[in-house]
Amino acid sequence: MDTGEGALELAPLRGLRYAGADASALIDSPDFNLALALSPPYDLVDAASYARMTRVEPLNAARLTAPPAVDWPDRYTGAARTLRRWVGEGVLVRDPSPAVYAYEQTTPGGLRQRGLIGLLRLPPPGSGAVRPHEAISEEPVLDRARLMAATRANLEPILLLYRGGRGAERGAASQAADDPAEKGDEPLVDTVTGDGVTHRLWALTDTRTHARIARDLAGRTALIADGHHRYAAYRRLQARQCGPGPWDLGLALLVDSEASPPRLGPIHRVLPGLDPRAAAEAVRAHARVRELPGGTGPAGAARLLAEAARSGPALAVGDGRGFALIDQVSPEAMRAAAPDRSEDWRGMASAVLERLLLPLWRTGAEEAELVHDDPAEAVRRADARPGPASAVLLPALRVEDVYAVTARGELTPRKSTSFGPKPRTGLVLRSLESVPERTDEAR
Repeated sequence: MDTGEGALELAPLRGLRYAGADASALIDSPDFNLALALSPPYDLVDAASYARMTRVEPLNAARLTAPPAVDWPDRYTGAARTLRRWVGEGVLVRDPSPAVYAYEQTTPGGLRQRGLIGLLRLPPPGSGAVRPHEAISEEPVLDRARLMAATRANLEPILLLYRGGRGAERGAASQAADDPAEKGDEPLVDTVTGDGVTHRLWALTDTRTHARIARDLAGRTALIADGHHRYAAYRRLQARQCGPGPWDLGLALLVDSEASPPRLGPIHRVLPGLDPRAAAEAVRAHARVRELPGGTGPAGAARLLAEAARSGPALAVGDGRGFALIDQVSPEAMRAAAPDRSEDWRGMASAVLERLLLPLWRTGAEEAELVHDDPAEAVRRADARPGPASAVLLPALRVEDVYAVTARGELTPRKSTSFGPKPRTGLVLRSLESVPERTDEAR
């Protein structure tokens, strides 16, 4: 089937997956535990978590995605050798038939996300079929491109969102993500990782299902929720090809945001050298500033911030001694600070921080330490600084806010929000080696 120039397409692949305890015994690891082998995305793995995960389970996927620069000429060569060894020893095996994989995640709080893992055919630049929502930096793109080139693999999927329709208008791709669980089919994987998230995976191998998915997606567009640097690395490797080839595709998880609304968490900042009381005072000419009652801790400040953010952009600045809430930001001040942006863009708290507050505070975004979700951790890190430091709490965006901004061709300020739940690394990998993949079943 011809999906047309620039259409959204998710093609099947013969996924590379952990074989299980029997295969792991080949390298003297009889106690292999798949849940412990799965890793968070590479950019959430620091040195301490890498050491802990690989100590608990030596076959942890982080050895491939976040390898340390030891024992080999470079970390990318080390990851490639590890991948080849694991494939050669049967730790990782390629599935026998091309599949699009239905993937379900359920958080301890009951949030359930279902989507499809497959090969995203990279649309022509500018087609609009796949849209980013934030800017990228060169160094992480180069890092991921070097790793993919060395391993000749996509080791973890990017996360894409799309609108799959509601009720009778719901599309075949969204239905395909639900069908195995709703029919009670036995999953390939059913495991719970240390964060309490349950992961279940099914292989959809019927070519008629692939064709229905392709027809449904051909008229839709997708938003990159997580994996901007990996997507740019896909593009970088594609550009090196001489004609069509395997780098025309990249591993992706595609989620219908209407059927499985994502969780959007905030990304807070810690700004060294900035006294929070002086910071609050500097903003009074451009916004309402309210000192929160004594004893209002980080969690309480975050709750009050979320309430204020329902009426417009809002932030909170403080430390262990207390917080000030900033809201009712002057529209005139934001138009002057960001005349090149839309009202939707200027209405985001991260935009207020980037264009209005950081210049007032005479500090730059590159000086900020990022803290995902946890306001108490942001305060702890601010208080641990040797001099003055401010924890700046931001509210989470809504997915509708991100869609609205990107529909105009704009990008949100960097690190405006954190989409989740993110796919766990190690469930499905894509290797370009061995048997060539057939990706024309759904074309």
